[in-house]
Amino acid sequence: MGPPVGAVRAAPAEAGTARVRVGAPEPARWFFGRQRELKALHGDIERAGLNTIAGRRAAHTRVLLIAGQSGSGRTALARELARQVGRRYPDGVLHIRLTEPGGEPVPVERTARDLLGGFGIDVPPGAADDEMSEMVREALAVRRVLLLLDDAHDAEQVDLLLPENPDCLVVAVARGPLTGIPDIRPCTIGGLDAKAAMELLGTFTGSVRITVDPQAAESLAEECGGQPAAIALVGGWLATHPRVSVADVAKRLRAVPEDLGQPQGSRLLARAFRFVYEDLPPSTAGMLRLLSLAPAGLADAHTASALAGCSVSAAGAALDDLAALNLLRPVGDQFEIVGALAPMTRALMAAKDRPAEVQLARARMLERTVRLLQSCRAVTEPDGSPARKKLAALPRAVRFPTTGAAADWLTSRRPALLASARLAVADGELDTLARRLVSALVRALAAHQGTDAAAPDLYGLHQLVLGVAERQGLHREEAAALLNIGDLDARSGRTHDALARYRAALDAGRAANDHYATGRAMESVGGAYQELQDWHRAADWYGRALEQRLSRGERADEARLYGRLGTVHTYAARYGEALRHWRAAAAGFRRLQDLPGQARALSEAARVQEYAGRPEESLHTCQEAVEYARLAGDTRLQAALELRLADTLDRLGDPTAARLHRHASDRLLGTDSSTYEIRSTSAEG
Repeated sequence: MGPPVGAVRAAPAEAGTARVRVGAPEPARWFFGRQRELKALHGDIERAGLNTIAGRRAAHTRVLLIAGQSGSGRTALARELARQVGRRYPDGVLHIRLTEPGGEPVPVERTARDLLGGFGIDVPPGAADDEMSEMVREALAVRRVLLLLDDAHDAEQVDLLLPENPDCLVVAVARGPLTGIPDIRPCTIGGLDAKAAMELLGTFTGSVRITVDPQAAESLAEECGGQPAAIALVGGWLATHPRVSVADVAKRLRAVPEDLGQPQGSRLLARAFRFVYEDLPPSTAGMLRLLSLAPAGLADAHTASALAGCSVSAAGAALDDLAALNLLRPVGDQFEIVGALAPMTRALMAAKDRPAEVQLARARMLERTVRLLQSCRAVTEPDGSPARKKLAALPRAVRFPTTGAAADWLTSRRPALLASARLAVADGELDTLARRLVSALVRALAAHQGTDAAAPDLYGLHQLVLGVAERQGLHREEAAALLNIGDLDARSGRTHDALARYRAALDAGRAANDHYATGRAMESVGGAYQELQDWHRAADWYGRALEQRLSRGERADEARLYGRLGTVHTYAARYGEALRHWRAAAAGFRRLQDLPGQARALSEAARVQEYAGRPEESLHTCQEAVEYARLAGDTRLQAALELRLADTLDRLGDPTAARLHRHASDRLLGTDSSTYEIRSTSAEG
């Protein structure tokens, strides 16, 4: 249930909504009967495959298929099987949902990333589908796991995840056959038998109401076609109406006409749904329909409150009522529409809610999500900061009491938040809200997880921003998104991809007349060429960036770019140019009164003089750098420069003086000075 008014309650991380769950599977909420099917599935696991019969080692894992209509209990059967045999697979049971709540197949990229994350394997941000599929195969090749592929859309989706490891087991759940997967063992299920159906009904009504009129209970189960989802609906309704007899409900249900527009296998479930739905209060019925808009199919009291336009407390109570009727399924402290019912609620929303009302509900939900994300980030700021003051002005219902509570909320809501961003951008009619949402989510993830840990999510979010910017012709935002994506490509070693992004960002920055973006893009292009060891092009682009900074009088950037040019010329062995630029960098830092920067630049100049075969000049420049480090009070830098001096004196044939400087470094740090050094790029930034 959602948090009460006055506080945002965080769910424990393990109660999150990830598509992939690793570990021993939980028992199904309601599981009765199916002993014949379980026996057949166990037999299929033990039965030799075609390769084994032919005397060959199996080339891939054994695949079992549980096929049936949505609502027939196919996932419950798969989970029960996984619970029974899970101990045979010491590396875990992975429950992977392959279909979105809206019915679309989950992209391979998201499934692979979630699966690898379940194993604790980091995926480079922006990795291609082929690269991630290969990583999945490599991970599964050395593990003994059971994959439960739930609600598979087609055979190709399953085939991409099949381990080439006969020690694994795949249990796929689908509506029909998965043609094309070799040696697959199908198990098709229908409704429950009468005994199991009545046992399931009794979990909601209590055993007394069943034993008083077993014939009526059996008749009611028959009206539901033995389908667990339909029985759960009427059972939940009976539980909330203790004075109504089972026989009366069977009679009422029989009087509800079947929807001939539904497929034959779904008509009885649709009838049970209609029976329960039409008894709901109008406000609760409206909320149920609008919950179809919930991102990733998940909603808490805040989401429901925003969608329905009611208070958080009223939304929480309505969610509890819907869950009691088994229209919703609890997922941690959130709820999702029961999968078999999702198409029906979407159809009702399309039929009963005007497009303008739906769009308004979506906008309210996005606005509430933005406020929660802003609150989530603000709680990480120091007390007294502007963000904290703004946080204090927010309503209590959207404030987090502690940083830990905000982090837990962000972790548990991550799949829904990412889905919300994707849906908002895809909608195309709420681009302003979509941009605000993505921006708030980027900042919250970076604040709580750090940019490195959140990089895979940030990559996708920056791509969403890029899509909106291109659609709306927002060149400034386009340049910023391209620069961010390029930086993540560069960190992942995809330098050529990063270079293409930076060049595109330069074009967008020029179109927006954004001097910051163009300067940053030119410098980043230079950095990419430097990484590719193309020193000539790197120096050219750094020079272009420097010209712009000089024309605008941006002194700090001027000094930094002089340093980057000095580094590139040093690598290219153009020592005269390198020394000139390092001297210019030192002068720039001096004008800025940046003593540590000046000391580092002089140290690099000394290094270049040494490379150029001018040790006496190098010694003098290094002594000058030590003095500036001392004036700056930077003990660590001073100690490192003392070591540089010692090395230079050794090469000049003065070991006694070198030893004195090494002792001075030790005294400054109180440790082994040999562990410290100045990197050649230290003056760059």
